[in-house]
Amino acid sequence: MIKTRIRDFVISKDDWILSVVEYDNRNGINCMLRYVPDPKGERVKDNNGKRYKKFDFDEAISFIKSKKPEYLVGDILLISEKDVKTLLKPEERLKDATNKSEELRLLVNLLIKEGVREDCMGITGSRLVGLQNDDSDIDFVVYGNEWYKARDRIIKLKKQREINEIDEDTWRFIYNKRRPEISFNEFIIHEKRKENRGLINNRYFDLLYVRSWDEIKDIYLPIQKRKICRKKIESTVIGDKYAFDSPAIYELDKKDEGVDMVVSFTHTYVGQCFKGERIEASGVLEYWDDKKILVVGTTREARGEYIRSLSLLEDIR
Repeated sequence: MIKTRIRDFVISKDDWILSVVEYDNRNGINCMLRYVPDPKGERVKDNNGKRYKKFDFDEAISFIKSKKPEYLVGDILLISEKDVKTLLKPEERLKDATNKSEELRLLVNLLIKEGVREDCMGITGSRLVGLQNDDSDIDFVVYGNEWYKARDRIIKLKKQREINEIDEDTWRFIYNKRRPEISFNEFIIHEKRKENRGLINNRYFDLLYVRSWDEIKDIYLPIQKRKICRKKIESTVIGDKYAFDSPAIYELDKKDEGVDMVVSFTHTYVGQCFKGERIEASGVLEYWDDKKILVVGTTREARGEYIRSLSLLEDIR
């Protein structure tokens, strides 16, 4: 059995390049199609010059429906292990990627100097698969508890001006790309305290959390899921250990609304709130076995779905 984690990539026997988006691979590897071979593609493989076309979500789903409809369960793409030619792991490709990027090499060296373990670092996205271009961001992975150490060191390095804060134009670009259901002002307030983004030599980077193998054993994998209704709730967060994971998990005080947790499949609401805070969340209420879960990010656009930290917003006011 192939062991995969989120942020890994797989290359299929058709030379399609797909990102792994779920830890759960009981029924197949849950992926999103990112690149396919195309003689007119805008991305060029750095080791052989082969061209690829990059897909957004809707393009990917449309392409799969026409080429491999058997991969789809609704809008979920499940690829069988027998169709996988190569597994690309962020932690195994970091060294190669640093040889091709001065900014990535600088980021890695700064964090090593600050005591972050190199064997807990990785690179994902276009740099993992060798399809980066001059404008490619750095999708930087840190595994397990070392992620929190890396974030703390990034805060320190920002104060020392070795890493820069994101400017207003970049925040606007991110907001317009995400189009969340909260105002730009609220978006900025939540995002700035996460401290999981920055600029290094004017290159944008994301600090992405992935569970360690030991933590993967803790994942709750429901046997049955059933939608109940759309719902908006207010509650208190009592557990935030996996607030920066994908999906992000916020354990709630069940006495408030009878809901066990909020689970966000939308990256916008990763790290959105923390233990002890009052939150407002809107999404789809589901039964996961006997647990009540409010799911945020039930569609790609997540229209009408959001998480707001009422405690944070009150403090700002």
